[in-house]
Amino acid sequence: MTGFGIRDGDLLVVDRAVEAADLSIIIAVVDGTFTVKQLCRLPDGVLLRASGEDHGDILVGPDETLTIWGVVRYAIHRL
Repeated sequence: MTGFGIRDGDLLVVDRAVEAADLSIIIAVVDGTFTVKQLCRLPDGVLLRASGEDHGDILVGPDETLTIWGVVRYAIHRL
């Protein structure tokens, strides 16, 4: 997620009370698996977009379960 300012080992501050808007960076649960992605609402569904080539995008299909666990508000980097 380096393209979104999140580096390996960062501490993420997640707000579970705010509703995720389009293009928010979120913690999502897809079929029981947690992931950090950018939420992209499409006319025919939801795309969870990765920022780099190391991890792929996830197109959430009608047969998959998506839960938005929270919205990432801050990434804290180690000095």
